Amino acid sequence: MTDPIRFVIIEDEIPIRKFLRASLSESEAVWFEAGEGEEGIRLVANKNPDIVLLDLGLPDIDGLEVLKRLREWTSVPVIVLSARGMEQDKISALDNGADDYLTKPFSVGELMARVRVALRHVKGSNEADPASFVAGPLTADYSARIVTLNGAEVHLTQIEYKLLAILCKYPGKVVTQRQLLLDVWGPAFEDSTHTLRVHMANLRQKIETDQTFIRTETGVGYRFIQPEGC
Repeated sequence: MTDPIRFVIIEDEIPIRKFLRASLSESEAVWFEAGEGEEGIRLVANKNPDIVLLDLGLPDIDGLEVLKRLREWTSVPVIVLSARGMEQDKISALDNGADDYLTKPFSVGELMARVRVALRHVKGSNEADPASFVAGPLTADYSARIVTLNGAEVHLTQIEYKLLAILCKYPGKVVTQRQLLLDVWGPAFEDSTHTLRVHMANLRQKIETDQTFIRTETGVGYRFIQPEGC
């Protein structure tokens, strides 16, 4: 049994959001909804979705601007849903980082076919990445999103897991505060160093029961330290 697809839908038309929610069961999809662009950007940063559905005609900022801002820090697949059917609109969306473009009205069957294609592309691009990371007694299983310490599962929040996964990607190297904030929370939070410190402290409390894995580089960022012999 596969996990439900995590959607962020940025769409100001409530009937469309209700229609999509009603068309897919809870076992097929989890929905996070935003009626404005700024709210949608925050949702993508906080909810770590599998895919984003984006309307271009939003009440606060244009959907293309949302797309540009998302592409500054995330490669999550984005499918544009828009009443704008002109060829140039499609070209602009695709040139600015959209993975696909669907003109309203559309069927759920066609939408889900395009979602599956986008997710296959993501899976294919990630196949070269390691499936897990081992640092002495600490193991991160990226496919299952499970972290264990001395063989026992460590229950991390989504934010804590993302922080650890980024640091494990660059063992021994300093990852700056700004890079972590952009990668985990997005550009709206790039000055929120206090938030980063709080979550990092919680992460360290959970994984550093017997030894140090994360070193603070004061004023700069954090470094993952490999135990000797690894």
